[in-house]
Amino acid sequence: MQANKLKQLYLDFYKNKNHQIVPSSSIVPENDPTTLFTGSGMQPMMEYFLGVPHPKGSRIVDIQKCFRSQDIEEIGDNRHITFFEMLGNWSFGDYFKNEQLEWLFDFLVNKINLDPKKLFVTVFSGNIKLNIDKDLDSVEIWKKLFSKVGIEAIDIDHSQINGMQAGRIFYFDEKYNWWSRAGVPDNMPAGEPGGPDSEVFYDFGADKKIHENSLFKNQVCHVNCDCGRFLEICNSVFMQYRKQNDGGFIELSQRNVDFGGGFERILAAINDVNDVFMTSIFKDIIEYLEMISNKKYSESEKNKRSFRVVADHLRAAVMLAADGVYPSNKEQGYFSRRLVRRSVRYAKMIGINDLFIKDLVPLIIGLYQDFYPDLLSKSNEIQNVLSQEEKKFAQTIQKGLKEIEKHSVLNGEIAFKLYETHGFPFELTKEIAQEKGQTVSLESFQKAQKAHADLSRSSSSQKFKGGLQDSSVETTRYHTATHLLHAALRKILGKHVEQKGSNITANRLRFDFSHPKALTKEEIIEVENQINAWITESLTVSVKYMKKSEALKSGAIAFFVEKYPEDVTVYTIGNGTDTSWVSRELCGGPHVENTSQIGHIQIFKEQAISNGIRRIYLR
Repeated sequence: MQANKLKQLYLDFYKNKNHQIVPSSSIVPENDPTTLFTGSGMQPMMEYFLGVPHPKGSRIVDIQKCFRSQDIEEIGDNRHITFFEMLGNWSFGDYFKNEQLEWLFDFLVNKINLDPKKLFVTVFSGNIKLNIDKDLDSVEIWKKLFSKVGIEAIDIDHSQINGMQAGRIFYFDEKYNWWSRAGVPDNMPAGEPGGPDSEVFYDFGADKKIHENSLFKNQVCHVNCDCGRFLEICNSVFMQYRKQNDGGFIELSQRNVDFGGGFERILAAINDVNDVFMTSIFKDIIEYLEMISNKKYSESEKNKRSFRVVADHLRAAVMLAADGVYPSNKEQGYFSRRLVRRSVRYAKMIGINDLFIKDLVPLIIGLYQDFYPDLLSKSNEIQNVLSQEEKKFAQTIQKGLKEIEKHSVLNGEIAFKLYETHGFPFELTKEIAQEKGQTVSLESFQKAQKAHADLSRSSSSQKFKGGLQDSSVETTRYHTATHLLHAALRKILGKHVEQKGSNITANRLRFDFSHPKALTKEEIIEVENQINAWITESLTVSVKYMKKSEALKSGAIAFFVEKYPEDVTVYTIGNGTDTSWVSRELCGGPHVENTSQIGHIQIFKEQAISNGIRRIYLR
């Protein structure tokens, strides 16, 4: 099956179940300081789980672009990819387990013709400490569904058995069958929603075991092992709980369904190939790489790993660039740079020494332009940006070689410094050391790398502490204050002021905007006084759902307008008639209901961050 056909089948199937189709959100989350990327389909939907009405209703279907930076090091096996698409259907307080599992089974077995004998499922085994029961409801539903196709579905508690034991349904704990953005319940911050889930696995057959890096390598193969036989293809999350300050959980005001189907994995199951890189979405990329390298993908496992890294990383870099993420040394751009440089390094391992990215970009865009038409209009820009990074990396390698000449003895610490500072590949350092009759220990390199990662993790762990995208009282206040700050700057400095970015935490608001020079002390005071005046006036904050074109015609502003779907949420601040408002913007929220809830604000810093772009801090 071709990729676009699967996407259309999925959207049409749920459209016929009264779901409204919505477009993918950007890979870069809007107004979410807790994470750099959209890593799951549920991230853009967070507020709707908590009762905020979705503009399209309570039944939604979409195909969401996702990127998981933490998977970069995993690339090389038959299943891990950094950029991926999630088939998603959503119930916001509407249907629940019965409809979800029945429709899913119907889609998998009758619409895309997966053999039900090759499908296995897992469910939540319960948690006494959390006072959350074993998911017996899902088990009974699955048993009835399998029974309809002549399969007796035996349920087994994984903790009590070895291997499969003729089971079809397996109970697992929260490590495997609980979903929240923060992972297992113990890691979830207060306020974060989550819930038990039920995963579906496809069995490629016992002969498809490809390696022994399995949690069950000394046991009979099992669905959650990593040997290559089983592949998790989708997951139904029953989003019904919210963590409390005391560590316990209460039920949400509504029961929700959050379904995520791994598009590339489902495509592999349909074609019965236990390698996502052999599906139609990667086939053309792999064949192009074979042509320019004069190597064959299937020649060896080493070759496969290199082909997979190049194919995955460049596909991801193209999709990131389409959403405005270009190679740099900061935040999202750091990962784009890393993708390009790793792809160049692995391309060299299969004999590709000439520049090749510019010619590969149009091929990748051709695979996605039907569902993401904006790719075509950005094609030249993406080509130029990524190929420029490729050229820079070629120069980086030359710089790294010069740096190496300064060291008479090479070791793991120096190798990591070269890697971290110059992006110089460890493998090249190792080869050069061997030529000098020296040995660079991978273990010492990894030790230095781990020390650096631990330090970075300690710093970035604070990214999530606000939780909930972030809808705590403090950040909700700052979301609304952002609109007042924007309006005050445009009123006092001029209409040339345009928002260029923002970052909100529970402690402060950071706002980037276009302006040619530093604000004077008087201008800062005037902006601050204007915002506090609007706060004192107790202005109403109202929300309206409307067409994007209608919203813009009404005077709403949105300087990242292309990121918004056709149906948008518009927040207006101001009392009186429709024309007497202080601020009207396209925004995803959350917001206070009245400006008096914001409280007194203070501007405590203003600075330049680039030519013509200023940054202001408010608390």
